[in-house]
Amino acid sequence: MGRAQFLKLIGAGATAAALSGTAFAGTAAAAPRGATGAGADGPLLVDDVRGYTVDRRGRLRRFSRMLVTPGGKVAALDPGAVPGARRLDGRGRVLLPGLHDAHGHLWGIGALAVQLDLSGTRSLQEALDRLAAYAAAHPGQTWIQGRGWNEVVWGLGRLPTAQDLDSVVSDRPVWLVRVDGHAGVANSQALQLSGVTADTPDPAGGQIVRDASGAPTGVFVDAAQTFVTSQLPEPTLDDVRDRALAAQTRLNAAGLTSVSDAGTSADGVVVLRRLASSGELTLRLNAFLDYAAFTEVGAEARTDSFAGDMLRVRTVKLYVDGALGSHGAAMIEPYSDRPSTRGLLQMEPAELNRRVQRILRGGYQAAVHAIGDLGNRVVLDAYEQAFRTVGDQGLRHRIEHAQVIALDDIPRFKRLGVIASMQPVHATDDMNMAETRVGPERIKGGYAWRALLDQGTVVASGSDFPVSSENPFDGLHAAVTRTDREGRPDGGWYPEQAMTPVEALRSFTVDAAYAAHQEKVLGGLEPGKWADFILVDTDPFELPAGRALWQTGVLQTWVAGHRVGEYGVL
Repeated sequence: MGRAQFLKLIGAGATAAALSGTAFAGTAAAAPRGATGAGADGPLLVDDVRGYTVDRRGRLRRFSRMLVTPGGKVAALDPGAVPGARRLDGRGRVLLPGLHDAHGHLWGIGALAVQLDLSGTRSLQEALDRLAAYAAAHPGQTWIQGRGWNEVVWGLGRLPTAQDLDSVVSDRPVWLVRVDGHAGVANSQALQLSGVTADTPDPAGGQIVRDASGAPTGVFVDAAQTFVTSQLPEPTLDDVRDRALAAQTRLNAAGLTSVSDAGTSADGVVVLRRLASSGELTLRLNAFLDYAAFTEVGAEARTDSFAGDMLRVRTVKLYVDGALGSHGAAMIEPYSDRPSTRGLLQMEPAELNRRVQRILRGGYQAAVHAIGDLGNRVVLDAYEQAFRTVGDQGLRHRIEHAQVIALDDIPRFKRLGVIASMQPVHATDDMNMAETRVGPERIKGGYAWRALLDQGTVVASGSDFPVSSENPFDGLHAAVTRTDREGRPDGGWYPEQAMTPVEALRSFTVDAAYAAHQEKVLGGLEPGKWADFILVDTDPFELPAGRALWQTGVLQTWVAGHRVGEYGVL
């Protein structure tokens, strides 16, 4: 989308707000459509709750009552008598701040509402059965698209192939993305449309997986995926809108009131502005522009607050490497289980340096995906050089995932003031293969939340949905126990890196808001901040015997003092 079209679609009023950067800051949020709660008829008293919040210093505050202003902000905790206030009887339920996923993919989870969802499949055959059923149910789709396969979980011992998919669907193109988003498999029709043959060279930062004869198998890793994705039909603005609405319904139900979306196009910004303006957003979004959108419309899209802090666009997402599962994460030394490769850098360090400096000069926060120890080092180097050349602009730059870090590089996060945007569920999702990939020494710098927290680095927690479960209580459980839902392994996987329950809640609230430059208006429940909160059925600080944190059920979700979802009985 070009600049002129973008300006036309967002409208003159929205453009003026974007150019000012702060035009909507501090304004009251309109009640989302269909929501109930605080409003013109007076304040709201949320009474008889077991309330918890965390402040920026990491202190846990307990309370039993909360007063919400008619404009949807917290007025007081444990107030005295409040004549004339409407009362919400919490019936002794637990009240937590609305949770903020610091790294998710809104459009990816929204697409799953209309595409084939392969998450949770335990075998290739199960995935093929789902593909067959989906194809039969959608005979008019010209392409079949899906996501969520994981050959490690399948125990397949190899990657899927075009032939596997052809055995189920051969009459139209199929493109199925791996769970981590860093590889995909095409059937023969899609492979033919891609134009890739045995003579096609691997692109920079990508790999065409080949058989013993050199012929492509149908699997494309990282940058090579564009051979297929460039052939996919472009979604319309209506498609994009439907995906946003489907995603927010699912995310609100999980207890999320805010999300930092790790990759939004110019089309996405247009749709989110329209939804925020019309009151249809019930999920606060800190949208990271992808680099193409930044170069096209960055100056026009930039805003610290739109529609009462429902939308922020002040971050740019870059990728420097791939994922550990597909051997795409860039490593300093070869993989322990595949000595022939060190993974894939998505761009040369010189290009990364150029892009980071351009982002900083544009007044944007940089958020760079880095999983391998080389990937993390290259990003830290780029930040260090940019800060010397441009200055850090006070924008709290981030590394997304920070998954395997060389021990010598961990202190650089603190020295450079870089935020570690991490996903606790990745540790428990990856523990079946991570040490096999990197070996017993490098894993000491893997998923190292405690090492980062102890040196004072801000750790903002997320899930990377739909790569992992969007349920933040899965993340809180993993952060505290370092175990999966079944409690494995006994005692936790490298338990010395676990968080305390208070640190875990802080990382999903106050520190996630801090990483989004929103800590003055979001995160903890303090006077003057938005009354974004959830009512749940489990106390995370006094777990009943035999109940795990991931089993927590969300009963109600509230945004700006308005109930936007009800999922159980108080």
